[in-house]
Amino acid sequence: MNRIGLQVEIPARQVNLVNYDITFKLVLFGDGAVGKTALTQRYLTGLFKDDTKITIGVEFHINDLEIANKRVKLQIWDFGGEERFRFLLPSYCKGANGGIFMFDVTNTNSLHHVDDWMDVLRKATGNIPIMMVGTKVDLAHNRAVNAKEAMALAKSHKFAGYAEVSAKTGVNVESVFETIAEIMIKRMASK
Repeated sequence: MNRIGLQVEIPARQVNLVNYDITFKLVLFGDGAVGKTALTQRYLTGLFKDDTKITIGVEFHINDLEIANKRVKLQIWDFGGEERFRFLLPSYCKGANGGIFMFDVTNTNSLHHVDDWMDVLRKATGNIPIMMVGTKVDLAHNRAVNAKEAMALAKSHKFAGYAEVSAKTGVNVESVFETIAEIMIKRMASK
């Protein structure tokens, strides 16, 4: 880890000489403890860890996938959600092609800063497509934000899409990353 908090983690299976058709930079952001790192780890490894540590600064991962017959290199930037790390967001999200704003469906407070997050991101990236994703849907008995309210918020903030996931059970994990990749491909094709 360097002095400003960038932790680079490239799985050995991903370090290869594949020729990609497209490389996308995807930023994951939202308040602390909403499940950004757990979702990323589940997506990359298929595993869920109960004891995920807080992200200090930003973590960087690479995954490759195929979308619409295109080989896509997905650079995933997972930002620490604590306010003390928010100053890193503008510089690290420059050049991003897409984003995922995440909140915890069991914690209404995790939605309170959506405007702050979006202001910072929009100033640094312009009008990139951003999905809104509710996490921890496996904890249905503790749910505090219903899907209808969340979808209305996503629509009012002009998010490119809305989804709900569980890093613990794996529900919708892959589809979130595939969906945002598809949206980024369509956005790129329309330019």
